[in-house]
Amino acid sequence: MKKIATVAGLVVVTALGGPAAVGDGSQPHEVSKEQYRTLLSQCRYADTAKARAQCRAQVRETFRIGGTDTSLDCRTYSGVSVCGTLTLSRAERRCLKDSTDKGLPFRRAEVECYALS
Repeated sequence: MKKIATVAGLVVVTALGGPAAVGDGSQPHEVSKEQYRTLLSQCRYADTAKARAQCRAQVRETFRIGGTDTSLDCRTYSGVSVCGTLTLSRAERRCLKDSTDKGLPFRRAEVECYALS
């Protein structure tokens, strides 16, 4: 169901679903074990097996388990946990607008449209 992969903290999502580090990329970004697991699990929402595999490879390359990144915005709605700013497809943005117009809070609508549409 998913068209776009994840993005988190200091990362940007590519069209194929893999995050790319911002900066020189010489050091992996340190996140907690739980944040790392969330970043990896977000990859399941990529739209193809190839994109999911690329996303997981990029997470493994970009992040390492260490200290908690307190600036990383992690949240859970409807049983879906995500971290960071989500890059939504056109259809997901329409879903977000429709949901917020109907009164759903932005953050919840963003996660639900990202994962469930």
